[in-house]
Amino acid sequence: MKTMTCRQLGGACDKAFHAATFDEIAQLSKAHGTEMFQKGDTAHLEAMQAMGELMRSPEKMKAWFDAKKKEFKALPDHL
Repeated sequence: MKTMTCRQLGGACDKAFHAATFDEIAQLSKAHGTEMFQKGDTAHLEAMQAMGELMRSPEKMKAWFDAKKKEFKALPDHL
């Protein structure tokens, strides 16, 4: 298991996500983002807007995902 925060994944808070794979942690982050969107959380909405702009460029989005996967891989495992 590894841990990343919402903020590390482009979000707006320090909520921690724990998962064995980057894909799992991305899904947890996405679910949290959906919850914050539904609540109308301003900080998260601003972070989502920034991510939306990043997504307009496939090259930039791929580079971002590759960097986050590398960051996840470098994290220490814990139980």
